[in-house]
Amino acid sequence: MSAAALAFARSSARPRRFSFDPVLLATVGFILLLGLVMMTSASIAIADRLAQEPLYYLERQAIGVALGIVAAALAMMIPTQAWERLAIPLLLLAFVFLVIVLIPGIGHEVNGSRRWLRLGTMSFQASELARVLLLVYLASYIVRRQAELKESIHGFLKPLGILIAAGGLLLIEPDFGAATVLMATGLGVLFVAGVKLRHFIALVALAAGGLALIAVTSAYRLKRLTAFLDPWADPFNTGFQLTQSLIAIGRGELFGVGLGSSVQKLFYLPEAHTDFVFAVLAEELGLVGVLLSLSLFIVLAWRAFHISQLAAQAGLAFQAYCAAGFGIWLGLQTFINIGVNMGILPTKGLTLPLMSYGGSSMLVTLGWLGLLMRIYHEASTAGRLAVPRRGREA
Repeated sequence: MSAAALAFARSSARPRRFSFDPVLLATVGFILLLGLVMMTSASIAIADRLAQEPLYYLERQAIGVALGIVAAALAMMIPTQAWERLAIPLLLLAFVFLVIVLIPGIGHEVNGSRRWLRLGTMSFQASELARVLLLVYLASYIVRRQAELKESIHGFLKPLGILIAAGGLLLIEPDFGAATVLMATGLGVLFVAGVKLRHFIALVALAAGGLALIAVTSAYRLKRLTAFLDPWADPFNTGFQLTQSLIAIGRGELFGVGLGSSVQKLFYLPEAHTDFVFAVLAEELGLVGVLLSLSLFIVLAWRAFHISQLAAQAGLAFQAYCAAGFGIWLGLQTFINIGVNMGILPTKGLTLPLMSYGGSSMLVTLGWLGLLMRIYHEASTAGRLAVPRRGREA
């Protein structure tokens, strides 16, 4: 048994004080607080009109945060070895979620998309949890088939086939944005795992070409993809969301119009509290608020990659790939959401992690952060135990 493996076994066998990453905790806390404030501000008008309760969405988001904290606590209690051992059952569970949401009577349809499962008075977006389970399996596959993945294109095609199958189910919902993010995140993790560059470039080009073909063969998707190029050409139809978002961002200037003083959220900007909460933030807090929020997300993504590096140095390969997967997903989804708000990317319908309204997104993201914290604990504990006593005394 290697020194790292022996250290990890010793850390698992004896109860130890849990090691929290203070930077990760503080960053997540700041993003959550900022997100709750901005989501509440963005949703007050629509909540008052639809539910006659200005804080309706805040109350529901608070439930999502509370459930997410419980999920994070549970994830921190479960050894990551259990996730690795159950990778294949978790993969099957992911596909169960992606399939049953498509069944009429089980899957809940909203605005023509069947993406949700009804849980009493709440809805749960199946793709949120399925994505995490798929990436956990992918990390397990990389560890088990490391040599095959690096040496043979067949080792790369197997996980790619799973990602394509999952992406196909997401497209049936339809959820083009989630399918794109899943494919990009999965390919990013495989790239980090060390696949041959020529295989990676060829298959990325193939995947990108396939997604482009799917987009252009659908009139609805093509219209959404091209509307961002010139939203002012049809500002009251296909370009309405983006023009209102750009107006909100432009009004913010340097210091913003003041918290709660946004005009665009007053029924001008659709989905202000979900997909376009960043535009309301830019309007009310200005460039200063934008730079603050961007800095927080950059720190969070950096911390995920730092924890991935710590796990790799401690010899915990599965844990390292799980942490890297979170960092890649967070960076991608944040970039896409902000890019959509600013008009540099086509509208995708993706939320801003930890800030946009959405109970299932909040629940799963906080749960995943709990797993990330567990990885930090195991990596730091294994790293300390792997240092010889003589070295520690020196």
